Amino acid sequence: MAAENIEESDLKRILRETKTIAVVGLSADPTKDSHRVAAYLKARGYHIIPVNPGAQEILGEKSYPNLESIPERVDVVDVFRRPEHLPEIAEHAVKIGAKVLWMQMGVRNEDAARTARAGGLEVVQDRCMMAEHSRLMAAAA
Repeated sequence: MAAENIEESDLKRILRETKTIAVVGLSADPTKDSHRVAAYLKARGYHIIPVNPGAQEILGEKSYPNLESIPERVDVVDVFRRPEHLPEIAEHAVKIGAKVLWMQMGVRNEDAARTARAGGLEVVQDRCMMAEHSRLMAAAA
């Protein structure tokens, strides 16, 4: 397994520059991690776009069945799916012109990371966007 090579300064920059986050695997269930993380990020001013084919709306936002159906620019694709789904998600993140592929805590996939990097995306693996925001941005505020 390759070591993660993202610097803390890069994480801060990503969090500072990001406006729109597509959350792949966002659950409508408020007890699920994906829901809690997305609600936290939305409360901090990020525009959240749910990607869940089984939902019409989550957190008051229209849900889309896949990344390609999102009609606006996405900065970060934040993934709450099992690692085996990541290579395909990475390909779609490249196709839609996202800037960052962010794999949540406990999720790593080196094939997906290579695909994303080859397509010009930055990659964050095995980190919680909410925890990183809380740790890095709360101190900066």
